[in-house]
Amino acid sequence: MKELDLETLLFFEGHQGALELYVAFEKALYSSFSNVNRRVQKTQITFYNRHVFACVSFARVKRKAELPEGYMVITLGLPAPLDSARVAVKTEPYPGRWTHHIVVSRPEELDTELYSWVRASYDFADRK
Repeated sequence: MKELDLETLLFFEGHQGALELYVAFEKALYSSFSNVNRRVQKTQITFYNRHVFACVSFARVKRKAELPEGYMVITLGLPAPLDSARVAVKTEPYPGRWTHHIVVSRPEELDTELYSWVRASYDFADRK
């Protein structure tokens, strides 16, 4: 895993409660996949191989009162919709591509189910 750089630390300014979650998520990506690139942008951190497979943001995908403290949103692209209560929002921006926004606020939510979806998203992005 890469050390946290200034860009990443600035991205988490005002959201320090989610930084530990992000570090664990990033570490899992770099240890699970051989081809992971990362780009820190103003509103999200994007992970990609040939194409984007995961993003981390603070998007408000639920009403503010429904969002937990110290959360981050993991966004994944998949070829079919996930049927899970963990998915806060899912849309089909174009046929055969579903975007899923998943709110994560506790370390135990970074589990095998989530990482199986990340793996599917990684493979989907690599095939495009």
